[in-house]
Amino acid sequence: MDSTIITIIGVGFVFLMTTLGSAVVFLFKKNVSDKINSLLLGFASGLMIAASIWSLILPSIEGAESLGKWSFVPATVGIIFGALFLILLDKLVQFIIKRKGKNGNGLTKPIKLFIAVTLHNIPEGLAVGLAFGNAIVASQISAFYSALWLAIGIGIQNFPEGAALALPIKDEYNSKKKGFLFGVASGAVEPVMAVIGIFLSSALSSIMSWLLAFSAGAMLFVVAEELLPEAKFKSGAFVSTLGFILGFVLMMILDVALG
Repeated sequence: MDSTIITIIGVGFVFLMTTLGSAVVFLFKKNVSDKINSLLLGFASGLMIAASIWSLILPSIEGAESLGKWSFVPATVGIIFGALFLILLDKLVQFIIKRKGKNGNGLTKPIKLFIAVTLHNIPEGLAVGLAFGNAIVASQISAFYSALWLAIGIGIQNFPEGAALALPIKDEYNSKKKGFLFGVASGAVEPVMAVIGIFLSSALSSIMSWLLAFSAGAMLFVVAEELLPEAKFKSGAFVSTLGFILGFVLMMILDVALG
């Protein structure tokens, strides 16, 4: 297979799987019971925590091995700044709303969730781009197939992530269409960042550890502040905890098996 076709398939696949995952919202009835909604919120939380650990934090630490015993620094700093980014963004939105004389409490849960998942997709897209960029430099077909396998692995993981974003947003707005569109929009950054990664592979590789951890911090913040508290509020601890465990285990298996 031609290397250009392999690259196009790999870059397109990651976005396609997010889109298909987001389309899961159309399989659900209009009104979801509190127990099912609590289960789904817990499931989304488990997915995001596992993705933060295996897709973002551990690769961030591994990518900083040249720092020796200080390899945890990019991950630590990135996580903190990722969480602070959402806090400051929320405060900024609150300030703008008050300046306009309107009522509001800053960023809504769906917007925070959308931002966190989108930020998570940015380094994933860059990782795919870097892999194909390195393959272009190596000029070996085996390197292109290796990059394609990475893209397939990330793409398969994107399916449950797309659903994990689309379903809570559908419930929040009572709109399947909005849930789907938010999910698709979050995944649209991946092919864009993949193309950027291809052309800037040498420059971006040095900051990937920081970007990965930054995304992890944003995801951890949203899970802790929004998803888990609401999941427990809607239907108690047991159902949401069960969903969390299922989501965590599923994403752990996908990350380890396909990573």
